[in-house]
Amino acid sequence: MGWGEYALAFGAFFLTHSVPIRPPVRPWLVARLGHAGFGLIYSALSLGVLAWLIGAAGRAPYLPLWPWAPWQNHVVLMVMLPVCLILALAIARPNPFSFGGAQNDRFDPARPGLMRLTRHPLLLALALWAGAHLLANGDLAHGILFGTFAGFALLGMRLIDRRRRREMGADWKQLDAARRHAPPRPISWPGACLRLTLGGGLYATLLWLHPWLFGVSPLS
Repeated sequence: MGWGEYALAFGAFFLTHSVPIRPPVRPWLVARLGHAGFGLIYSALSLGVLAWLIGAAGRAPYLPLWPWAPWQNHVVLMVMLPVCLILALAIARPNPFSFGGAQNDRFDPARPGLMRLTRHPLLLALALWAGAHLLANGDLAHGILFGTFAGFALLGMRLIDRRRRREMGADWKQLDAARRHAPPRPISWPGACLRLTLGGGLYATLLWLHPWLFGVSPLS
């Protein structure tokens, strides 16, 4: 289907990431599926459509933008390890500043963890993933794909900050100052080691599954 499938996959991606979370739709879905059910189904749908979109980019007509070189693969391999570790450290953690936080009322600005460095760890991981893959995929279809994701992640940080400031009022500024200036505290090593191990496992799993999921081995 070439560009037609690619355009259809892009449209489906934006629809599935915008319609279910809009105020009239999300409460209706949560009331019927529950918070856990909504999160599980929404995550599975998002990942499925993302996999389709990436596959459609690979099947689109190849129009080169810049030449490929082996060092570009090494950059992706190096960047993806911190991406996986960031995801492992950030997912299901309280984060009132961004999306994806769990039990945000339990956020302790004195122990911000990874949020000492950034209010948006998941968007940072998305930007690094997209930027690295943009470098290693110098054709038009992948350039549009990864360039869009990188721009979405960087612009999304500003848009979410603006929305959260409006929603939280003076509390946003106080919490932000507290998390940035929090003194170093002892690390909970059991929890940190578990999350870092999961991040390393995710990295190894992606290396193993990449040829089957996307038709290209990052190690070749």
